[in-house]
Amino acid sequence: MDRRKFLTRAAATTAGATVLTATTAGKAAAETGAESAPASLAPPAEPASLALPVPSQPASLSPAGRDFPKVGGDLGNKNYSALRQISRDNVSRLGGAWHVHLEGGSTAQFQECTVVAQDGVLYVQTTQQNVFAIDGKTGAVIWKTAVGSPSATTDMRGVGLGQGLVFSTSGANIVYALDQKTGRILWQTPLLNEPQHGLQPGVLAAAVVYHDGLVYIGMNGSVVGARGHAYALDATTGAIAWTFWSCPGPGEYGNDTWAGTSWASGGAVPWVHPAIDPDLGLVYWAFGNPYPRTDGSSRAGANLFANSLVALDAKTGTRRWHFQSVHHDLWDCDNVMAPVLADLEIGGAVRRVVVYGSKAGMFYVLDRVTGEPVHGMTERPVPQDPRQQTWPTQPFPGGEPFVPQQFPSDGDSTRPVPFYPQGAIFTPAWDRATIIFPGAVGGGNWAYDSFSPDTGYVYVGYSLIDTAYSNADGGRVNTARPAGEYLSGGLAAVDPRTNTVAWRKASKWWLSLGTGVLSTAGRLIFQGRPDGTLSAMDDATGDELWTWQCGAGANTNPISYEVDGEQYIAILAGGEWEPLGPLTPYGDSLWAFKLGGTVGQAAAPPAPPTRNPITSPPVAGSAAGDTVTLGRVWNAAAGAPGGTENTVAQNAMAPQALTVPVGTTVTFTNPAGNSFAHGAVSFFEYEFDTGLLMPGQSFQHTFATAGEYFFNDPVFPQNTGKIVVQ
Repeated sequence: MDRRKFLTRAAATTAGATVLTATTAGKAAAETGAESAPASLAPPAEPASLALPVPSQPASLSPAGRDFPKVGGDLGNKNYSALRQISRDNVSRLGGAWHVHLEGGSTAQFQECTVVAQDGVLYVQTTQQNVFAIDGKTGAVIWKTAVGSPSATTDMRGVGLGQGLVFSTSGANIVYALDQKTGRILWQTPLLNEPQHGLQPGVLAAAVVYHDGLVYIGMNGSVVGARGHAYALDATTGAIAWTFWSCPGPGEYGNDTWAGTSWASGGAVPWVHPAIDPDLGLVYWAFGNPYPRTDGSSRAGANLFANSLVALDAKTGTRRWHFQSVHHDLWDCDNVMAPVLADLEIGGAVRRVVVYGSKAGMFYVLDRVTGEPVHGMTERPVPQDPRQQTWPTQPFPGGEPFVPQQFPSDGDSTRPVPFYPQGAIFTPAWDRATIIFPGAVGGGNWAYDSFSPDTGYVYVGYSLIDTAYSNADGGRVNTARPAGEYLSGGLAAVDPRTNTVAWRKASKWWLSLGTGVLSTAGRLIFQGRPDGTLSAMDDATGDELWTWQCGAGANTNPISYEVDGEQYIAILAGGEWEPLGPLTPYGDSLWAFKLGGTVGQAAAPPAPPTRNPITSPPVAGSAAGDTVTLGRVWNAAAGAPGGTENTVAQNAMAPQALTVPVGTTVTFTNPAGNSFAHGAVSFFEYEFDTGLLMPGQSFQHTFATAGEYFFNDPVFPQNTGKIVVQ
């Protein structure tokens, strides 16, 4: 296929280093006729010096108000509430209205579900495969329905509501329709059972979306070679209405962007929910990375529709246009997100846009009708490696990234661990683990963004976390986060009219993984933190005005709803598995807040570390002879170093974690049976440096100061260890 077809639909062109000039679409008519809003929905006075004016949004994409009826708030995923009872002026009075443990206080699982609210009732899933209806005023459980076994878990990110039904996926790859009043199962449809599903079928994932008689269902599985596809089901019967295969088969548009039969297990899964424009009849769905995710040698080509936003006919699933944000991805830079739909005034005309982009750390603002870039697009030459079948250019949108930079930097937590090769975005790696930023968790990620018509900003959480990329050959970890590296992130407000950053707020926490943003007409933005904190900020400046401890990682999107004239904020706090597993505190806490609420804060859980930990069980120095053996993996059963040299494993320091008292002399030895030189260098603390040790050589260092000292091998830098001095 001609490269010029890859960026957008067949009619749009980019080639080489061509710049796409932004075009102006026809002005969209603002729809009216909505019922009069109560006082709590009345808009505040427009502030100055923001991304204003914002034109009226279509009635079909009207924001959430008394209800928050779907994940994302509305079909355009703006995550904005028109309620304004809770405001900048009184948010300090916000307190707990109620708090419930959905799974009896269990800390066994993380939770990723964003709550939805309709007619005063909250609907929420847990990773334990239960769906709940909760009284939004009291927290009482109205009904609870199990939709699977707790042992067959998947990403339960939210239910869909429609036709008096609650729609949920399950870890057994079944879609359920439940009676909204009773929770009774009315139909169930098994999915991911097609013979052409790839190496493995994958799992159902993403929040469920209902619209106009159809239920939209996504999936996960790019890392196991599933062949991605998206579903629409008949909401009444559960029958499959259409399926869109994101790795096209023979004879289908885009199949020639895959070498040989690589399409058959090509990944490109839709693992986050789509947006829908009812007026255009289009579903906007983001598809993920290709498989194998860091080894492109077997899949030459651009690999459509991996790393793409695809506009599909909502009723038939027919592709209308697509935009590929990364060609022939080698970095798990899939840019999957919940697209945000907004009408903006740009150049004196109203543009209907879709905001797309996450892990790469930049937004691609596209025309919703045509897919054409609103701010232009430059195909820049990027570094090449013929072993990886690299694509010669990558698209960069007009404007600027929302992350501070797109390369590892000594100025923040992307400071690279020493001795690794390193590179900027789109640097290819092969058999040497190479540190690149943005990494596999971003930049942005699946944390939902928010568009506020009061400020005109799109709010996006991001992470500042490096990844060390390599192929997966010989036991290599293909998207490893180097042990001992620092972790942090931030929140950015982006003006989508220019795709430039209005402000950034640095955070000690990574804010791209579930910690989505809610904006409200009360001129507030709410966002959770991995340490369990829920924060309320000024929407114009990002200044923090209020915080609350939820007792577990607040890694889902806050929502707002109204019952009996009172506005509530709600969030499910249960932690997130990435990047630290249960070190981000897990739980099952569903919270609701209101002005004057009297339920107190939870006790703060242990905070996650802000440095990527070594989680191997520590070995007492006395049990290891106060010795670290280089290039070997510790044999816990034998209580001794393994007998074989290892140059690729992160834990090839034996033991990987050694605990000693202050004053201990530790010996670092390269055993005579090894074939390569090794070493151990303390990084960031610079406590010791063994130099290069040839097989049979050793080095000693006495630790006089208590602390935690990470070190790695200057020859094989992914081999990392830690000395804890007590």
